[in-house]
Parts: sequence; structure tokens; C-alpha cells
Amino acid sequence: MAVVRDLRVLLRLQGFRRLLAVRLLSQGADGVFQVALAAYVVFSPEKQTSATAIASAMAVLLLPYSVVGPFAGVLLDRWRRRQVFLYGNLLRALMASVTALLILGRVPDWLLLVAALCVTGVNRFVLAGLSAALPRVVDSGRLVVANSLSPTAGTLAATAGGGLAFLVRLVIADSDAAVVLVGAALYLCAALASLRMAKELLGPDHAWAHPRLATALTGTARDLLAGVRHLAAPRRREAAWALTAMSLMRFCYGAMLVMLLMLCRYALTSTTDEGLALLGLALGVSGAGFFAAAVLTPWAAGRLGPGRWIVVCAATAAVLEPLLGLPFASGPLLAGAFVLGLTTQGAKIATDTLVQACVDDDFRGRIFSVYDVLFNVAFVGAAGVAALMLPPDGRSIPLVVTIAVIYGGVAVAMARFERQ
Repeated sequence: MAVVRDLRVLLRLQGFRRLLAVRLLSQGADGVFQVALAAYVVFSPEKQTSATAIASAMAVLLLPYSVVGPFAGVLLDRWRRRQVFLYGNLLRALMASVTALLILGRVPDWLLLVAALCVTGVNRFVLAGLSAALPRVVDSGRLVVANSLSPTAGTLAATAGGGLAFLVRLVIADSDAAVVLVGAALYLCAALASLRMAKELLGPDHAWAHPRLATALTGTARDLLAGVRHLAAPRRREAAWALTAMSLMRFCYGAMLVMLLMLCRYALTSTTDEGLALLGLALGVSGAGFFAAAVLTPWAAGRLGPGRWIVVCAATAAVLEPLLGLPFASGPLLAGAFVLGLTTQGAKIATDTLVQACVDDDFRGRIFSVYDVLFNVAFVGAAGVAALMLPPDGRSIPLVVTIAVIYGGVAVAMARFERQ
């Protein structure tokens, strides 16, 4: 199979192999932590969760770091990326351990969310740094393949981490705190794995060895403006359009996720354990869609071009999302999870490739942080819209139709740009 052959070629590159190990461990830990948090906040038997409560939790966790995100980008272009992976994962291991203690202490939800906020906040640095560092370990001829396999492998690792969280809960202990501690151990392993790479390997070339934080933050506005101008140049306009399209598709994915959470909690199952199991199955099927995107995207993007592949992904989602979502039944929804996993990840691989190919190395950190901010804002916005439109049981025809219209709009707009 072509994807196995491509992966074998990339794994011969020592730098790629070690960067991939950091990604797999980091995102696997993310999957464990996120499932533990969802199980505690959404599926605790004593809680009557609403779409508004889910949206509020997402806003608390993501919006503050939408403000911090641009600062993260500036610092990523000044700090050694290897050091970001090392200290970032060590900090997340510590904060995840604190979160486990808070769960055991049955503290108020707001205090738990603050601790979780610290864990996910560092995630902004690590994920943006992983994307910005990839061109440093892979030559330009293999960049599309690397963008198909590396982020998708990370997403699959996060899915596997979620599966590990379910397994720990089922076999070892019915305890969300125990699951969070497993995540903390994986964060620690990711930090240790980063030590296998030299400090200078991942760049940037002009990083400051010991930057003064005040100086870096003072220059943030100027550096961000330079980054926006860099992205707005005519030869980088396709990357800007791709970022916009991907943000809208992320909005659609977020809205469907909130609806799926509510359906699993109330409409499709009779107990919280059944709801959590159905959610785990849906996430696993979506992970299979991510893997399918990794197999299909190099071939499709190579023949159509990354921009036109985004058009195909958005158009496919526009057609199939209402057909599979409107029955509000487990079987069609699982099929829809696969389709949205494939189309969302396929479009993301194409967007990553366009951004990496168009953006100079000294600007990649801040551009990928802005990319991350757009993801967060789109996701939180989707949760807010879903909270307004979803009834208590999660069945909403207007929401499904609205999402299909947005997908269709993305496909038409990108197609018009590509024809130009």
C-alpha cells in the first residue's frame, strides 16, 4: 500500500522519526486527558448536562488562549522549538497531576476548569511548534506526504489515547482521576522523547538563545503585523484562503460534535455508561476517517492540487452531512462521523501543506499560532451556536441544515478562487 511505503521512506529520516515520537506521545496524552475531562463534566451520573454547559466549558478552556495564541506565535519564532516541547510537556505533566488531585477532592467545576485551562493552554505552543518544525526534518519534495502522515498519526494517537482512557476506566478503575494520571505519565514520556533531538535541529535559525520576555511581548504587535503582511502577499493568497476555509469547516465539525455529545447523553442511550461508550465508538470511527484521509490525500492533492482537494472535501461534507445526520440514529451518525473525519482531516492536511509551502521559516511559528487561534474561535463559536439551536435531547434539523449550507458555501468560494 502506498501509504505504508511512504511512511517507511519518511521513517528512515531520523529527525522526522524523533519528531513524530514527540507528536504521538503528546497527542496521545491529549486524548487521554480530554476523554477524562469529558467523562467527568458531561457524563457524570449526578450532572444534568446541557448544550449551554458544554459551550461554556469550551469557552472557558479555549477562548482565553485565543488571546494568548498570537503571543505564542511570536515566542515560537524566538525560542528553540525543541525546548518548547521539553518544558511544555513537563509543565503539562505537572498540571495534569494537579487536575487529578482536584478531581479526587471533588472541588467545584470552575476550579477544575482552571486547572484544565493550564494544560490545554500549553497545548497551543506544542501543536503549533510541531507543525512549524516539520519542514526542518523533511525535504520539500516529501512535505505533502509528511503533512498527510504526521498530523494524521497525531490525531490517531489522540483517538488511541481516548480508547486507552476508556480501557483504564473499564479495567483498572472507574475513576477519572486515574485516567488523568495516565495522561500525565504520557506527557512526561513526550518530554523525555524530545531530548533525543538537538536543540538547534528544529529551528528557527534566528532564535534567541535567552530571549527577554518583556522585549518579545513588546514587539508582538509589530511582528504579528509583519506576519499578516507576509501571508497577504499575492503568492501566499492561496494559503490565506485555505486558512479561512479550514476555519469554517472547523466550525461545522465543532457544532456537530456538540450535537453528538447531547445525542449520546440523552437521545440515543438510556444510561451515562452507554452514552460514554457510544461517544467512544463515534470518536473511533471518526479516527478511521482521519486515517482514510491520510491514505487518500497525497494521491488526491497530487492530482487536483491542495486547494481543489479542499473543494472536494467541503462539497462531499455538504452533500453527505444532512443525509446521514437528519435521521438522528446511531448507524447513520457513525457513518457521518467517518465522513466528517475524512473530509475535515483531508482539508487540514491540504491547508497545512499550503501554509508550510508558502510561509517562510521565520514566520511559521506565528502563522501556525494564528491558525490555532482561528481553530479555537471557530470551535467555541460553533458550540455557542449549537447551544442556541439544540433542544434538550440534541435533535435539531435547523442546525444540521445550517452546517450543510456552510460546507456548501466553502466549496463554492474555494472553487471560484481556484478557477481564478
